[in-house]
Amino acid sequence: MSISRRTARSVRILGVASATAALALGVAGNAMACNIKDFTAVADCDDNGKGIITVKDVDASGVKATVSVYLESNGADAKLVGEETVVGTREGAIVTFSEDWAPKAEYRVHIKAENNAVDEDISPNLITPDKACTSTETTPPASTPPASETPSPSATPSDSATPSPAESTTAPATTGSNAPSPAAGESNLAETGANSNTPVIAGIAGAFVLVGGGSVFYGMRRRGATKA
Repeated sequence: MSISRRTARSVRILGVASATAALALGVAGNAMACNIKDFTAVADCDDNGKGIITVKDVDASGVKATVSVYLESNGADAKLVGEETVVGTREGAIVTFSEDWAPKAEYRVHIKAENNAVDEDISPNLITPDKACTSTETTPPASTPPASETPSPSATPSDSATPSPAESTTAPATTGSNAPSPAAGESNLAETGANSNTPVIAGIAGAFVLVGGGSVFYGMRRRGATKA
C-alpha cells in the first residue's frame, strides 16, 4: 500500500510542529526551574549604618530554599553568620543577615533548595566593600547620678556637756591615808621643841630653887638674931 505524496507531506508538517512544541516546552521548563543563578548576595549597610548581608532569590518557580552564610578565614568556615529560608518570586524574595562585617572580608553563601534542585554555593564568594559601615545611632548620655544630700550640721554640744569653771578648777579630793594620826601631846612637844633633855633641865631648875630657898631662910634667921 503506497502513501500518497499529499499524506506524506501532512505527516511531515505534523512532526515538525510537534518537535517545535516539545522544544518550546523544554525551554520553558528549564526557565521555570530553580537555579543557582537565581540567587545573588550583597554586603551593605542598613538605615542605621549597621552592616548587613542581603541574599535575593528571583526563582519564578517558587521553590523553597535554605540560605546559609559563613564567614571565611584562610579558606575555611570561621563561623556561621546565620540561616534563613526563602521562597523565590519573579520579582525577587530577599533575606537579610545582620553582620558587622569588616572591609574586604570574605563570606560563603550556600543555597540548598527542596527536592535537591540546588545544593551549592553562590560563586564566587562574597567580598565586602573596602569601607566598613558607620553606625548613626546616638549613644544615650550617661544617667546623671542623683545629687547627694547636703549633710546636716553636726549637733552642737549641749551646755550640760561643757564642764563648769568650778568643776574644771576644783582639785580632786585627797584620799585619806590609813596611817594613824600623831597624838595631841606629841604634836605639842614637836611645836615647843621639847625633846629627851627635859628631865635634866627640870632637875637643874629644882636644884636652883632649893639653893635659893635655903639662902632666903638663912638670911632671915641671921637678921632675926641681930635684932635680939
